[in-house]
Amino acid sequence: MADHDPEDPDLPLSVLFANWPDVVDLFLARDMLCPGCPIAPFHTVIDACEEYALDEEEFRAELRQKIRQKGG
Repeated sequence: MADHDPEDPDLPLSVLFANWPDVVDLFLARDMLCPGCPIAPFHTVIDACEEYALDEEEFRAELRQKIRQKGG
């Protein structure tokens, strides 16, 4: 289990990917370049949703579901 809270609005994407690597698929399915991006340590889900014009609540719901599926 991760030591971080995936719901933390300040959680950097790089930490999200490190603790819950299965969520990377959700980003790649939307052609989001966040995984592997050098800015990932500084950007959050909020930033990514703004950059890619995604509804943050919908995307967070998908992230939660993916994390729960893996027991996170």
